[in-house]
Amino acid sequence: MSKGAAPRVIPIQQAQDGADGLFSAYEKQVRIYPRAVHGWFANWRWIMVALTQAVFYGLPWLQWNGRQAVLFDLSERRFFVFGLVLHPQDFIYLAALLVISALALFFFTAVAGRLWCGYACPQTVYTEIFLWIERRIEGDRSARMRLDAAPWGMEKLLRKGGKQFAWLSVGLFTGFSFVGYFTPIQTLAVQAASLSFSPWEWFWVLFYGLATYGNAGYLREQVCKYMCPYARFQSALIDMDSLVIAYDTQRGESRGSRPRKADPRSMGLGDCIDCTLCVQVCPTGIDIRNGLQNECIACAACIDVCDDVMGKMGYAPGLIRYSSGNAIAQSWSPRQMLARVWRPRVLIYGSLLLAASLAFVISLSMRSGFGVDIIRDRGALARETGKGRIENVYRLQIRNSTEQAQRFSVQVSGLPGLQLATPAQLEVPAIGIASMPVRLTLAQEQAEALRGHANPIRFMITRDGDLRSSSEPSTFFVPR
Repeated sequence: MSKGAAPRVIPIQQAQDGADGLFSAYEKQVRIYPRAVHGWFANWRWIMVALTQAVFYGLPWLQWNGRQAVLFDLSERRFFVFGLVLHPQDFIYLAALLVISALALFFFTAVAGRLWCGYACPQTVYTEIFLWIERRIEGDRSARMRLDAAPWGMEKLLRKGGKQFAWLSVGLFTGFSFVGYFTPIQTLAVQAASLSFSPWEWFWVLFYGLATYGNAGYLREQVCKYMCPYARFQSALIDMDSLVIAYDTQRGESRGSRPRKADPRSMGLGDCIDCTLCVQVCPTGIDIRNGLQNECIACAACIDVCDDVMGKMGYAPGLIRYSSGNAIAQSWSPRQMLARVWRPRVLIYGSLLLAASLAFVISLSMRSGFGVDIIRDRGALARETGKGRIENVYRLQIRNSTEQAQRFSVQVSGLPGLQLATPAQLEVPAIGIASMPVRLTLAQEQAEALRGHANPIRFMITRDGDLRSSSEPSTFFVPR
């Protein structure tokens, strides 16, 4: 630039995007209108919807031994699961269940992709229910699109309002059923009739109900695509031999419409007629013909609709099917494909799952049904009684995890001549806790060689009529 020349100024103008003249850094969300589909996989999805919701809604109403079969009583810190009564000390079983669930997810994903997402995930299940309500009130895909594009009128107001009322009803009943696992549901039903919930019950009924309403009614595929972490790490669990929903490119390409009786080979076309129905039925709005994508929840709706189209065209089914990447690429037969299912990755996951499940079942079956705590007297470690006997005092506390009152016997071992100076039996009420002081004495002759030491001993607590017992360690202190 020559000396004294005016600097060149480049004006900065705001970029415009859209009719309002504003620039958006985010992609505009396109609403998805899934089309209804019928077929073998759709039937299985509805069977799973029926089973999961029968369990969720029905389980709180099931009675067992005069009480709710499944109840997590947080106020009393007791958790009832049919014949099991668990306490906070038993949370190890919850941790074990979480480990088993994670291993099951790894195993089934390695075998056949996102089976959980497609058939049993609550987000999928409630989205199916809410979509069914929407179709009953507003119609199928094209009718819903016309209704949304139409101006507001009485018909649109009634249909939209009816749908919202039905969605809210399902959501609130779901929230009510959820709280029924923590408050006895029969009591909760009486409170619901008079709207006399406690504050925390109001919070959780409304929170869980509105979460169901929002997730299944509005967020839908956004939960699966952006909020669920499973979509992100599934790629680490599958490989080219995992069974996933796949489009057979060799058979389907090139795409194109044609008369029903035309020979596609003479026209240079594959079996795909490019009807786009596989896209229209997809609840996440993807095109499976572009390959497996992390948004795919393996609901198999595209398989059902494509098989229906292939049947009408007179072509063989399976253009879109459950297959593996290697099977598609190498044109394997179903037998060759299934032979690769039991590969090292699957066997490792399966072995870990089986081992964890067996350990859980065996541990649960071997529960004694009671717990014991031994607490030493804090006032004095030991004291000397008449005739030189040494005495230690303890407090024995027993938790009865059964629904019947139990009698327990107490014995002690570990030192020669050690004796119980108190009654050796304790009555504990059903699902209750009882305690009593326990005095142990040791004769002077045996105590002389033990002076100045805390000597290990064991309490043996046996339930009447039960061969199993609980052994609790403690110490007997002999003063100098």
